[in-house]
Amino acid sequence: MHGVRPWASIGTGPRSIIDLSTVEAVIASGPYADTWESLSQAPVPAWFTDAKFGIFTHWGLYTVPEYRNEWYSRNMYIEGYPEFEHHVNTYGPQNKFGYRDFIPMFTAERFDANEWLDLFAAAGARYYFPVSEHHDGYQMYRSELSHWNTFETGPHRDVLGELRDATRAHGLHFATSNHRAEHWWFMGHGKDFDSDIKEPLQKGDFYWPAMPEPNEFDIHSTPTPTAEYLEDWLLRVCEIIDDYRPELLYFDWWVQHESFKPYMRKLAAFYYNRGVEWGRNVSICYKYDGLAWGTGIVDVERGGFADATPFVWQTDTAIARNSWCYTNSLEYKTLAELIVALVDAVSKNGNLLLNVGPRADGSIADHDRELLLGIGDWLRANGEGIYGTRPWRLTQEGPTKQADGIFADQKPTEWTAADWRFTTKNGAIYAFCLHPNDIADSCETSCETLAVSTFAAYHDGVKPPFNGIVESVEQLGAGPVRFKRGDEALEISPLPREPDQQGLPIGFKITVG
Repeated sequence: MHGVRPWASIGTGPRSIIDLSTVEAVIASGPYADTWESLSQAPVPAWFTDAKFGIFTHWGLYTVPEYRNEWYSRNMYIEGYPEFEHHVNTYGPQNKFGYRDFIPMFTAERFDANEWLDLFAAAGARYYFPVSEHHDGYQMYRSELSHWNTFETGPHRDVLGELRDATRAHGLHFATSNHRAEHWWFMGHGKDFDSDIKEPLQKGDFYWPAMPEPNEFDIHSTPTPTAEYLEDWLLRVCEIIDDYRPELLYFDWWVQHESFKPYMRKLAAFYYNRGVEWGRNVSICYKYDGLAWGTGIVDVERGGFADATPFVWQTDTAIARNSWCYTNSLEYKTLAELIVALVDAVSKNGNLLLNVGPRADGSIADHDRELLLGIGDWLRANGEGIYGTRPWRLTQEGPTKQADGIFADQKPTEWTAADWRFTTKNGAIYAFCLHPNDIADSCETSCETLAVSTFAAYHDGVKPPFNGIVESVEQLGAGPVRFKRGDEALEISPLPREPDQQGLPIGFKITVG
């Protein structure tokens, strides 16, 4: 087993330092070779296809200033950026107070992993993705490869280990995201003026290597990451795999750079072979073309697909439009907007990975908490049409379309009562009206009639998309409702909803005869 510890002993006892020989031995001994052809045979975990909803958290050193977004560590070193001026005015010049000087301030005194997972479970999430290391290079876990981590500094706690244990104790699937790749250039602007980032820098230094920043999407940019840096990246991720055993991994975009490709193939082969040793399927979520097609799970940042896909995928987005971490200026999305994002993704064979940013002290802000609990309330009523479902042969109906591609969530979409999404499970069809026009719950038997034209009756030679028998219609979480199959639409008379549910998508189970 090449040093694999029993499941029960993960995170306990002395730790060995992983090296390249161990990586190569695991690759050589398992069924997956470090080729795209071999890696394409690895299946997507079945639980992921059924889970539909996960929670993402960006929590790290960048939360201490609570200013603008999680790229504070880069932007505070770029003259002309708001972060630069804010930093000088608040903490002093960068040659006197640099980014690493936030470490003693990151004490996480209110961090309680079980409290977080209580909330995420109540929100209806089925898996959890904490960020293990962001672009800033600060590790949120115990490491034998670097001393710049939460176990040896800051809170002096193995944050990732505590979150893993709490995740599994709550019955959720544990995953983690690693954004180390971009660290090659992330702190490079600190060399442009008199700051605390200066040569000589060597492996082991917090800011190392601080290289010049390329075009972020340039897969052939120079200076090309060195073998020393790429091996360090590989071993850091393999260390996380062995010590924490995540069921999914996720990487940010820059692993698409040509220099990472042979190392990514080794990483994937190592990880997938470890999964075989553990007796469970694992997979890698990736953006753009960071992996070859079919070797992992496609992820669309802050966006999605216009229609259903034959492959399962994931969208990662956040409860705020302007930041992944907590700041004092978040532009929050509405609860309805977040639920629509979930329904739309699921109808198209996708999952929603929703990010929330805890504060530096480890607490989760009240508004963030309310949004997550609101999703949980909605899922308790409507989850039957979400969890474990598959796309129906027709994805959607209505005049409003979801924008296709990345970063489609930067402005809200104006949905209507004519916009519907469909899923299916166990022979039933689930229809979700994205923006019903609820009226006050003073109505005695039903609220406004909703019309879904997909299920109109066959008449005068006009054949609707669905030409079967509608046996019954049930409002999810409420019970049977009155319906009439007319020439133009299936007319549904929904039951009244509580005030806090009005304006949110409403789901119906259509049983066919």
